[in-house]
Amino acid sequence: MMLWEMTHDFSPAMVKQFYIDPNFQFTYYGFGWVSPWPGSGMYWYVYGLATLAILISIGLWYRLSVTLFFLGFTYLFLLDQTRYLNHFYLICLLSFLLIFIPAHRACSLDAWRRPTIYRNTAPALWLWLLRFQFGIVYFYGGVAKINGDWLRGKPLDAWLTRHTDFPLIGHLFTEQYMAYFFSYSGLLIDLFVVPLLLWRRTRLFALVVAVLFNLTNAHLWPIGIFPWLMIGGTLLFFPPEWPRRIFAALRLVEAPQRYVAQSDSLFQKSRNTITISLLSLYVLLQILIPLRHFLYPGNVHWTEEGHRFAWHMMLRAKNIDIRFFVIDRAKDRRSEVRLRSFLTPQQLSSMPARPDMILQFAHYIAHYLRQQGHTQVEVSATARGALNGREPQLFIDPDVDLASQPRTLKHVVWVVPLAEPACRTCAPVTAADERRTLSQ
Repeated sequence: MMLWEMTHDFSPAMVKQFYIDPNFQFTYYGFGWVSPWPGSGMYWYVYGLATLAILISIGLWYRLSVTLFFLGFTYLFLLDQTRYLNHFYLICLLSFLLIFIPAHRACSLDAWRRPTIYRNTAPALWLWLLRFQFGIVYFYGGVAKINGDWLRGKPLDAWLTRHTDFPLIGHLFTEQYMAYFFSYSGLLIDLFVVPLLLWRRTRLFALVVAVLFNLTNAHLWPIGIFPWLMIGGTLLFFPPEWPRRIFAALRLVEAPQRYVAQSDSLFQKSRNTITISLLSLYVLLQILIPLRHFLYPGNVHWTEEGHRFAWHMMLRAKNIDIRFFVIDRAKDRRSEVRLRSFLTPQQLSSMPARPDMILQFAHYIAHYLRQQGHTQVEVSATARGALNGREPQLFIDPDVDLASQPRTLKHVVWVVPLAEPACRTCAPVTAADERRTLSQ
């Protein structure tokens, strides 16, 4: 999957668009020091990650390859906030876990080269840790759907009407009850698919539901390998010997035993206090980080505070129109910033809906002008927009000098709170709203 990802979503054209063409990058908080390689270095960098994906797949120099891949892909992820996608974040996490998982001790070139490392079993800890990671994605994806707009079929009602070419049932997508069906079925699948996969009697049913759910998502939304990654992850919930049973049926290997004692041997091999402590910390962070948006006031889909890394997927259509103004106090002059002179189309699409990126751009403009000799400049923004079809309203306080506001993880007061009317009479979500949501 990652070989496909590095040759498609990170094709040379995409590398140029996201990492070479921009005048500056919208970096994550605390990672402003991360910058792209100069010249054609980013092209070769992505080719290197594709090569590492091959080495991991065939199990050659596995530990080194997967460590370098984790560091390399995480660096690529941190380069640009406009490319934030939940499955990019998930890939970072999974590649981190793979560093510690002894996946190279069977069916690998490493085991063929070094027969002494071959093992027929592995500690159950790693299997359960992977199950936990995929379970977190599903569960918190469901928790995020428990909000007023989603339960009223927003914004799915408008999105579905533009996909009437969907096989068999597409002609029904103009009906309101289909929006409710997709909203509530998605919510229930996310919340309960993992428990159903863990119970042997419902496992096959849950697999079918999960596959249909992800295939539907793959057909409706251009979200890359995410659906296929989640389909692959569901196979981890089956007994660990199932691949060898298939190979045995094809007479490629001997029939495997059912390894029921692995959890007993788990802590015999993993009593190292540091290892257990670090894994416990990792699990705790994965549980707590998606909940942090509850620490902020207001609607997270409007303020975006705590939105990332919380498995919020396809929950909002947010259309924001924004204009930046520079006030030169020395010359008592106010002028508008020509955004297209500084930002690429992708950045122009992603930035207006995200207050932290608005602030980062204001800092960049102020820094740019000060380098030009304008030492007494202020930067403000006039932004209006709508969430999930609500009436447009003010988004950013236009009287605030954004250049003087610090980047922080604390709640910011210059984002105007969302007026929260019940969304029963919301205006239709536009195609531009959908494109913005998909890009976010």
